[in-house]
Amino acid sequence: MSSGLPADLSHLEPYLDNLDSLDPVALGRLRDMVQKYSEMKKQEDCQDDYLKFVKESWPVFIEGEHHKMMARAFERVAKGELKRLIINMPPRHTKSEFASYHLPAWFLGKFPGKKVIQTAHTAELAVGFGRKVRNLVGSQTYQDIFPGVHLQQDSKAAGRWNTSDGGEYFAIGVGGAVTGKGADLLIIDDPHSEQEGQSADPNVFNKTYEWYTSGPRQRLQPGGAIVIVMTRWHKRDLTGQLIKSSVQRSGSGEWEVIELPAILPSGSPLWPGFWSLDELEKLRSELPVAKWSAQYQQAPTSEEGAIIKREWWQRWTEDSPPHCDFVIQSWDTAFLKKQRSDYSACTTWGVFYRTNSTGEDEVNVILLDAFKARMEFPELKKRAYDEWKRWKPDAFIVEGKAAGMPLIFELRAIGIPVQEYTPSRGNDKIARVNAVSDMFASGIIWCPERRFAEEVMEEFASFPSGEHDDLVDSSTQALIRFRQGGFIPINSDDDEDDHVPRDGAYY
Repeated sequence: MSSGLPADLSHLEPYLDNLDSLDPVALGRLRDMVQKYSEMKKQEDCQDDYLKFVKESWPVFIEGEHHKMMARAFERVAKGELKRLIINMPPRHTKSEFASYHLPAWFLGKFPGKKVIQTAHTAELAVGFGRKVRNLVGSQTYQDIFPGVHLQQDSKAAGRWNTSDGGEYFAIGVGGAVTGKGADLLIIDDPHSEQEGQSADPNVFNKTYEWYTSGPRQRLQPGGAIVIVMTRWHKRDLTGQLIKSSVQRSGSGEWEVIELPAILPSGSPLWPGFWSLDELEKLRSELPVAKWSAQYQQAPTSEEGAIIKREWWQRWTEDSPPHCDFVIQSWDTAFLKKQRSDYSACTTWGVFYRTNSTGEDEVNVILLDAFKARMEFPELKKRAYDEWKRWKPDAFIVEGKAAGMPLIFELRAIGIPVQEYTPSRGNDKIARVNAVSDMFASGIIWCPERRFAEEVMEEFASFPSGEHDDLVDSSTQALIRFRQGGFIPINSDDDEDDHVPRDGAYY
């Protein structure tokens, strides 16, 4: 709907250069010309630029970089360049305002004869979106931007209304019928309810996927586009199943997926104008690890394909850890503190003896502490020294890679007996996890009810498909060393003589 206006007012320069010679009437006409031009230019900008439209219709809008990314994607959808778009983003980051309120209004302003279907996980929410979009289309601000677009007088229901040019808007909840409706633009906003997301049965997500494939997907007009904006819940939520299905059909490029974590890989907040890092970190500390990872970081975990199952971990419910005969600390280091680097991770483990059901003392292993962080080398060195001083482990192990080698040299130079760990050739991450999996399955690996333990379990639950595995690497390194030391006889091992505890010099 471009008016073809020039980018500046250069055509008025002859008048502007001679303002003093103009009489009041001519000067007034000039002012009117400039005002008219300004209004027409703003109109054109808002019609073509989604973000400018949002700013004009939502004066209190707080812009973030993720909004720019979303706006560019929506503009490509409107141009017909992008047909399948998924945006995964955390709660309270203007997901619905941006995608379910302003987008359909802007789209129908540009294409008043087209059809929009809007969905949400309940009909009430969907109709609520419809009411807001309808009211926006009927506002004076909207009319100033899209002066030729009006609501049809006899069709103004909140969830079902038409434009005067024959366009249609239809709102529906997940599970509702869409028979007889068509869509040039299908918008799906958070299709899963809180109850589904918190269900222990992953099959609850199947009903949403089945409804999508049998209902809205089939109502798409030729050349139509689908925009899904949602918070992640599970590997089998709508995003997960759509991507999996696409890959299985060899259509890996079918969907463009934009993932927006609340805390970026750089450690900065996604939307610093609204969420501070301190606020997000406080929220993170209050939420279960799995919920934070899925909903806020868009990185859900699942037991599917996991080598180490959650139920294999034994839970230590006492306030204090048991007396440990041996303590080992294990470090997995990254290269540098930069945006896409891995974390440096440290786990501390203790070996203790526990009377089993037959009255025998059985060797067990408990996670005593864990953390991961992005650190420059001086910070890494100081943290390693502090952790060694705190725990005084019998064995202090650092993998000899990345920042590990200089860390080994530096710590040895100040008298810490660091032991280098170098995996054997062909002993990759998966092989190392498999090498300790029977220890977990045997029920001798314990974790306390602490936040750091939840984070370790979460990484194991998502391995090998998770985004990060630094705590996993550190853990397997420690457990393999314990096992090699002969401290952990389990049922799958060859029969050995009774184990006699030794001191840390053994290592």
